[in-house]
Amino acid sequence: MQFGRTQEILYELNKLKEEREDQEFLEKYEKLMKAPVYVDSPLAISATEIFRQNMNLFEEEVREEIQKGDNPLEFPGLKFTQTAEESRELNESNIPSIIISASGMCEVGRIKHHLKHNLWNPNSTILFVGYQAPGTLGAKIVSGEKKVKIFGEEIAVNARIEYIEGYSGHADQEWLLNFVYSFITKPKHIFLVHGEPEGQKILKDKIIETTSIPVTIPDYGDNYRLDDKISIESKLDITDKNKYLRLEVIDRLSTLKEELEDMSIMIKEDIVDEDKKDEEIAAINDKIKELEQQIVKIIS
Repeated sequence: MQFGRTQEILYELNKLKEEREDQEFLEKYEKLMKAPVYVDSPLAISATEIFRQNMNLFEEEVREEIQKGDNPLEFPGLKFTQTAEESRELNESNIPSIIISASGMCEVGRIKHHLKHNLWNPNSTILFVGYQAPGTLGAKIVSGEKKVKIFGEEIAVNARIEYIEGYSGHADQEWLLNFVYSFITKPKHIFLVHGEPEGQKILKDKIIETTSIPVTIPDYGDNYRLDDKISIESKLDITDKNKYLRLEVIDRLSTLKEELEDMSIMIKEDIVDEDKKDEEIAAINDKIKELEQQIVKIIS
């Protein structure tokens, strides 16, 4: 999990808003300059507050700007949505706006509601600023899928999809190699424990080729003895894997509970909506029946 990405984006937006003195820039990006910015992520809001409370730790250049009255994490039009109700209200507004939301992979949280209400809209832009793991909703959207399922509903992807790698919390191959090269006393052995299998293999070969340092890509649960000679002591057996699988199930149940609560609120809003046709309400009822059947299958 990476902290600080939202604050980096707020810093850049703050600098961008300062360009309002440039008339040519203002005319070209008039709508952007006027658009309110919403931070709609409880974790990001809490992290921003930590940044605010520790501004004395900022770089000297930034501290000088703050002393002049220019807080990099504050600017006109910036708002923080504290409650789920405030978050839902964003999707009912027709005012052009910038919404910074999470989670990074689009699997849980408020971002799924924003995607449901905006992915189908060709006037919307969905900008990803971090790595999207294979199989996640975020990865499906970035890879160009034309339809995705959100809360069991198939949503057409008509919005403009953009991806920026510069805000990723993961170092690329060049920086990782530079990190290895920077050691005065070289490591005796390197373990690669993060990343995609193909990328790990390429990095392993590159490190061995350029430094001759032994590199190991361990399997999940491998246990190594770190003596003069690196040796593997044990491998995770299937029963241990099942133990961690049970923890994963518990975690998924917790996430499912949150999503069911969100779904309940959304459906209640649809039911009281007088513009909803009877056929649409009937379709919602059928989907709930299907969900009930799936739950019965799981627990029976």
